[in-house]
Amino acid sequence: MLDASLKAQLGAYLERVKLPFEITASLDDSAAAQEMHGLLQDIVSLCDKITLRTDGTDARKPSFSLNRVGEAPRIRFAAIPMGHEFTSLVLALLQVGGHPPKIEAELIEQIRNLDADFRFETYMSLTCHNCPDVVQALNLMAVLNPRITSVVIDGGLFQQEVEARQILAVPMVFLNGEHFGQGRMDVEEIVKKLDTGASSRDAAKLNAKPPYDVLIVGGGPAGAAAAVYAARKGICTAMLAERMGGQTMDTMSIENFISVLETDGPKFAAALEQHAKQYDVEILNLQRAEKLIPASEAGGLVGVQLANGATLKSKTVILSTGARWREVNVPGEQEYRNKGVAYCPHCDGPLFKGKRVAVIGGGNSGVEAAIDLAGIVGHVTLLEFGDALRADAVLVAKLKSLKNVDIHTQAQTTEITGADGKVNGLTYTDRASGKSKRVELEGVFVQIGLVPNSEWLKGTLELSRHGEIVVDSRGQTSLPGVFAAGDVTTVPFKQIIIATGDGAKAALGAFDHLIRSSVSEAVAG
Repeated sequence: MLDASLKAQLGAYLERVKLPFEITASLDDSAAAQEMHGLLQDIVSLCDKITLRTDGTDARKPSFSLNRVGEAPRIRFAAIPMGHEFTSLVLALLQVGGHPPKIEAELIEQIRNLDADFRFETYMSLTCHNCPDVVQALNLMAVLNPRITSVVIDGGLFQQEVEARQILAVPMVFLNGEHFGQGRMDVEEIVKKLDTGASSRDAAKLNAKPPYDVLIVGGGPAGAAAAVYAARKGICTAMLAERMGGQTMDTMSIENFISVLETDGPKFAAALEQHAKQYDVEILNLQRAEKLIPASEAGGLVGVQLANGATLKSKTVILSTGARWREVNVPGEQEYRNKGVAYCPHCDGPLFKGKRVAVIGGGNSGVEAAIDLAGIVGHVTLLEFGDALRADAVLVAKLKSLKNVDIHTQAQTTEITGADGKVNGLTYTDRASGKSKRVELEGVFVQIGLVPNSEWLKGTLELSRHGEIVVDSRGQTSLPGVFAAGDVTTVPFKQIIIATGDGAKAALGAFDHLIRSSVSEAVAG
């Protein structure tokens, strides 16, 4: 099952196993079961502390569970965890084998103190780069707390189950049989949802913090660059993030960040966070900013009010809240979101294997999505509002070479329709003829660009007609002491490398503001 190189790497990891444990497989006569059995045999051959049983009786076949000797199994893979999930398998093996997790002691204690029975089921796809975070978080929680179980289910392997539960987006998590959440979640976020008192405790801690010199709102490339540049100046710096990494966490491949030939979004996001942590930057993760309070209204300090009710104060603030996928804003889009309407072809594409889908958008993102999906689904219809595709010529040529793709330009999507709780088609207007046309399909992938995350700032500082924060050449906004950087601003060309440069510039602008302010105060004094 595993090639020699992968076996050597896995063997090196399994040397860290300290406690004996069992793998119990529930198998049938399928080819997938044979493949799973081969994988498990490879694993046990590499570590004498792991034993394999094949007498499992779980209803999901093929699947396998992990349990320490003398304990009931709390982790199960109804999957052959390769691809993006191979790391999840390795971590589960190590953690069940007694290798300590790399999370804060306070969070470990919080997980162990969860006082209820939590039975999690996570549906994922092996090509989803968002899924491993959720899988690894829930598996870790199951290792730490005997009242938690985690079952990982490959939607492609258990297609009938996916259809019965109408799962059209991954990762999709069920708790005790009820829907718990979907999309990327890390262990802190999950624990916060389960521990109902966590929010008020967080607010009390944050309210007690002294003012910062620079407070950065946003944890993407612009925010991380700003944090590094500010901290290197030796000033008190904090980074407030709803999720570290920002949009890069939803990016499959990055090949245009100069000096880095190729990487993926989650790996790049982890590197951003690690770089910021090399300096004395306080990182406040999983916190949503809801209101900006100008210094003139907050006693000379800029205030940032959070969703949990806390307020942080700082001499300067750098806004780098980025952008999110733009929606089509037609009837049916919200109703069928995650029920056929999707925004991540890499994550959700495998759930539409052999089916008919549409891609809305003819830029690079849309054409790349159509190309990727064409290798999985039965048929792709690409709809572009303009009179020509806007993607790079090499991508357009590739798209036009695919036999299972139809391209419609001058096509304005007007409605996404559905029945029985899931998408069954869409209608669009042919702008050349004015005629309304219908496409029968099972999925719609929206790829029409980005919208800035600036709604919470309306009425506080100057925004463009597109909702972008207006900045000058130094990143200064219309409010003294407030700077902005990255995709949320009027700076053209929304690219990672441009956002990092913007973040550095805004940090230098904020530092210059602090110096000038201190000089003015000294002169006035």
